[in-house]
Amino acid sequence: MTSRLGVTYHVRSGAASIEARAQAIAVEQSVEMPLEAIDEPTVLRDIVGEVQSIEMLGDDRFAVRIGLATATIGRDAGQLLNMLFGNTSLHDDVVLHDVALPAELVAAFGGPRHGIAGLRQRAAAHHRALTCSALKPQGLSAEKLGGLAERSARGGIDYIKDDHGLADQDYSRFAERVRACAAGVARATQATGRPTRYVPSLSGDLNAMRRQIALARVLGIDCVLLAPLIAGFANMQALVAEFPEVAFLAHPSLGGAARIAPALLIGTLFRLIGADAVIFPNFGGRFGYSAETCRQLANNARTPRDELRPSLPVPAGGMTLPRTPELLDFYGADAMLLIGGNLLLARERLTEETAAFTRAVATHDYR
Repeated sequence: MTSRLGVTYHVRSGAASIEARAQAIAVEQSVEMPLEAIDEPTVLRDIVGEVQSIEMLGDDRFAVRIGLATATIGRDAGQLLNMLFGNTSLHDDVVLHDVALPAELVAAFGGPRHGIAGLRQRAAAHHRALTCSALKPQGLSAEKLGGLAERSARGGIDYIKDDHGLADQDYSRFAERVRACAAGVARATQATGRPTRYVPSLSGDLNAMRRQIALARVLGIDCVLLAPLIAGFANMQALVAEFPEVAFLAHPSLGGAARIAPALLIGTLFRLIGADAVIFPNFGGRFGYSAETCRQLANNARTPRDELRPSLPVPAGGMTLPRTPELLDFYGADAMLLIGGNLLLARERLTEETAAFTRAVATHDYR
């Protein structure tokens, strides 16, 4: 029996044309040619996409489930994304909504190497949510970013990540920035006795990112930030396999450029290709995600399935200190709250404001 992925698309269509539209998507996402031109029986039987169901959602919208052959994926994360939504993403009447992944495909990709347990172990925090901040803005020197990292770490933060816009710019070269920030965090942790992890942002082509991780490892860094849609799914897959001792935090940059449901893209697919933590826009912040979208995304990231380690959900994007209790009640202990700019507003009181954040998380009632 042919193994298939059950892929659900939300399609805008009139009722009279939805069956033909669904069949067109099934063909487009499998063989991409007229079926009449195929004379190989095994291709028609095993490779051509199958329309499995059509369900009316209302307002000329339908949920179309199509079975795509697992064999067309191989073990390539880029090809997975291509087969799920490659050509069909060019049609503006379709959203990739969900996918049911066969167990053998999940096993082939492997998911996170460390997951929630590994990130907790690094922070020596086992019964509470984790905390994170971001180094910004762009344009600062490596020395100034290192100073921000040290002051944040002195406030007891668990993870300090580069802003995803920090790359290898002339005003802050990657090597200089990583050395400065690692040194600043090391001074702080020596002073406080609390472990803080610095998380540099990777950029460039695959070889450049390999060199960046190698430098980070020399400096004792074991967590990095990567934007899968910028770097490429296949490149992230390669780096996760090559550096199994490193934890990968996935950034959602460009996640809104394609019509893929956030809970699927960030919660499920980022986890599948090895993200130990997934950053996403929190409801009520700078972006338009609803509370239900955030809940489903977090559940997709951390719910046990097919022996995959759970990924840690990291709500971010306009987070504020006063909202900390509300968000801890919403996400629970298996989450990492990321506050960046709101803490940096404290300026000379950055360490004190960061300490207030970490205390709020540490003393919260997680029942």
